[in-house]
Amino acid sequence: MCGIVGYAGRQNPVDFLLRGLRMLEYRGYDSAGVAVTGSGKNIRTVKSAGRIDVLHKLVQEAGLQGHIGIGHTRWATHGLPTKENAHPHKSFDGAVAVVHNGVIENHQTIREELQRKGIEYVSQTDTESIAHLIAYYLREERGNAGEKPEELLPRIVRLALSQLNGTYGMAVLFRDYPDVMIGAKLGSPLIFGIGKGENFLTSDAATLAGCTDRIITLADHELVFLSADDYALYHRDSGAVPPHIETLAIDVSQVDKGGFPHYMLKEIFEQPEAVRNTLRGHFDYDSATAKFNGLNILPPKLLSVRRILMTACGTSWHASMVGEYQIETLSRIPVEVEYASELRYRNPPLDEHTLLFAITQSGETADTIAALREMKRRGFPTLSICNVVGSTIAREADGGIYLHAGPEIGVASTKTFTSQCTVMALLALYLGRLRHLSFERGREIIASMEQLPALIEQALSVNDHVKKIAQKYAHCGDFLFLARQFNFPAALEGALKLKEISYVHAEGYAAGEMKHGPIALIDKNTPSVFVAPKSYVLDKTISNMQEIKARGGPVIALITEGDRETKALADDVIELPEVTEFLQPIIYNIPLQLFAYHAAVARGCDVDKPRNLAKSVTVE
Repeated sequence: MCGIVGYAGRQNPVDFLLRGLRMLEYRGYDSAGVAVTGSGKNIRTVKSAGRIDVLHKLVQEAGLQGHIGIGHTRWATHGLPTKENAHPHKSFDGAVAVVHNGVIENHQTIREELQRKGIEYVSQTDTESIAHLIAYYLREERGNAGEKPEELLPRIVRLALSQLNGTYGMAVLFRDYPDVMIGAKLGSPLIFGIGKGENFLTSDAATLAGCTDRIITLADHELVFLSADDYALYHRDSGAVPPHIETLAIDVSQVDKGGFPHYMLKEIFEQPEAVRNTLRGHFDYDSATAKFNGLNILPPKLLSVRRILMTACGTSWHASMVGEYQIETLSRIPVEVEYASELRYRNPPLDEHTLLFAITQSGETADTIAALREMKRRGFPTLSICNVVGSTIAREADGGIYLHAGPEIGVASTKTFTSQCTVMALLALYLGRLRHLSFERGREIIASMEQLPALIEQALSVNDHVKKIAQKYAHCGDFLFLARQFNFPAALEGALKLKEISYVHAEGYAAGEMKHGPIALIDKNTPSVFVAPKSYVLDKTISNMQEIKARGGPVIALITEGDRETKALADDVIELPEVTEFLQPIIYNIPLQLFAYHAAVARGCDVDKPRNLAKSVTVE
């Protein structure tokens, strides 16, 4: 992994490839490369470790020209981030070049078999085995006399794919067929863009903004054969399949920085509109409840649900924890939150009244997909909450809810976390009204949720104040984030954001757990960030703050406007508007995002491209 682009047309492909790779930088990568055909008898490649700027310079120096090309940004899984391990990878005879996202689990077996046949390897990657395997079959099979490229090449690639165990989104070039390309998909996203006199491949639809609005999202086991003017879609096992063309709902303005210095800051400030879009169309005022068009589960079936299992990774796992508090409070249905990376290998005791929710921004997170598939295999109904229309999880779940938060470019999720928590609140209302919530209580909850965009705008107004606090503490190497009940997941998320983009050690804790070990860490150089709005547990949280102060630890407190008692205890205070308790994590997370952002900037970190991280983790 991490990003794929491909172009077939009458223009030099290098322009689109480099533009696309720059747009994919946000996903995280450690090396990059491009390959082109159509300019001679060989596939020409240029690769480098490091940033796209380095690759761009090398491409210019090489004078790379052609009609068809592929590009890749790599996030290392097999082998160090070196030029040799960067994609594209060429076959032993130079006849094939491949870029690939995913992991080929049996690559070592293929490597050993091909080495016995005299094929030499030059990299440590699993991807090189794909290139050699395709070239080997191309040499061995050669095709029937007169077999057309659109028949021969898909057949050869399908033969090679049948030998692979694992996941892939890939694009393949051929030296002897310099005007065509093949893309294939299993478990890692790949999108085909249909243009006029040009066609595209990409792992991220955002790269097609401004190029085309007609796309085909490849399903698992599908591959596409394409040239500048034509294409054909195939299933790996059953031959040609009819295309399902969709409209790309992304414009250029959604994928630029819009005057902000970083995507992350832009997306933090997009949250009022993101939440408006998430809420739009989901209120049923006549019944004082929420409504969803894509759940595909009727109320009688939902009434039989006795347990909800939520599975996710990273920030989505924290949003699921917010949902646990919200749903249990409003609907009284027991909720469990499981890391997808653990659930996929567990065999928890579940009965037939269990409902699974898979939560993911991209809809392509490998661990979450695997957990969903395992639960489907066992016969449980599955629903998804994701942001990307047509993603793998959205297609494979029995039903689901889209966030409609818009493209999120920053690696550290911000607006999608807020939108996920908003969807959880809608679900809590919906399930609660199916059971015991009164009509009047439903109306009150709707009224509270309708205020969210305005409350988020108020929370964003503290940006300059938060910046000063972040700069004050940016030199510190350890932070604790503390809260109780609904806001405990917000503390976990605040700590994660600081870790992700500023590389500072930070831990989130339930405030009541401080005295059971973490309090040993307190000193004058370890700030504690308390999420402490007015609530039924505020007195307990204040006691925890006093414990920190008694040991000389600095306290940063997020409090409700006008709360003088809590304010008097803190060294630094961020005041926020009053909000009903089950929505507090949404509002109080905003300054935590801003704090992490400004701390990272103060420390000179690359906010949009944090080291070692990828936006969509499509490998285990």
